[in-house]
Amino acid sequence: MKPTITGTKRALMCATLLSTALLAACSDNDDPIQSQSIAEFEVEVSNLTLAQPLSPVALFMHNDQWQPFSTGQPASTALEQLAEGGDNSDLINAADASGHVYSHASGAAAIGPGQSETLTLEVNSSQLGTLSLSLVSMLVNTNDAIAALNGQRLESLAIDESRSWRLLTYDSGTEANSETADTIPGPAAAGGLQEGFNAVRDDVRDAVYVHAGVVSQDDGLTTSDLSFTHRWDHPAAQVRITRIR
Repeated sequence: MKPTITGTKRALMCATLLSTALLAACSDNDDPIQSQSIAEFEVEVSNLTLAQPLSPVALFMHNDQWQPFSTGQPASTALEQLAEGGDNSDLINAADASGHVYSHASGAAAIGPGQSETLTLEVNSSQLGTLSLSLVSMLVNTNDAIAALNGQRLESLAIDESRSWRLLTYDSGTEANSETADTIPGPAAAGGLQEGFNAVRDDVRDAVYVHAGVVSQDDGLTTSDLSFTHRWDHPAAQVRITRIR
């Protein structure tokens, strides 16, 4: 004879099953292993120049199969748009379409001389072993100069650990360094055309290389609308990254 399940026992069994189901559902959200599967970083970008605002930064976390540019090679059109006009949107879109870029962020606004901005990026913990950091920003009182960090490895950065770099500046090699108010988009060119991106490439070499710095009218370039205040020595910016989770 099969044992009889009374109404009370049946109610207790249903309550037990419901409780088990609720615990299983909650465990997906409360699993401590899952909660640790995201690594989070704060990145502070500081402008070290006297009179060169930095355009909104483009910040990337990626593996070594991607980088925003290669020195000695022609700049992409997306990099050219950033380097000549400070517009980072196409470079970020190109990164977003790459399977080698894990995370990216854009600065909220230009970073003035002596100022800084902090951005936050997240990646999966499984990506930490191949993680690199890149950053690109235009020095807007120039024709096509960028301050850049181009693929610094981060795989060994522990929680609460920080690392800092001072950034070189590069000439994108896409626009002649005429330093005129018609060809520079920054505030030093007020009163001129202040042209940003121009698809015509008229630099002496169509390649990205370390920037020699501006000449300015104070050094005898009579057509320049820049003064000694717009010069800079390397570095032009500093980046400090801290892993916070």
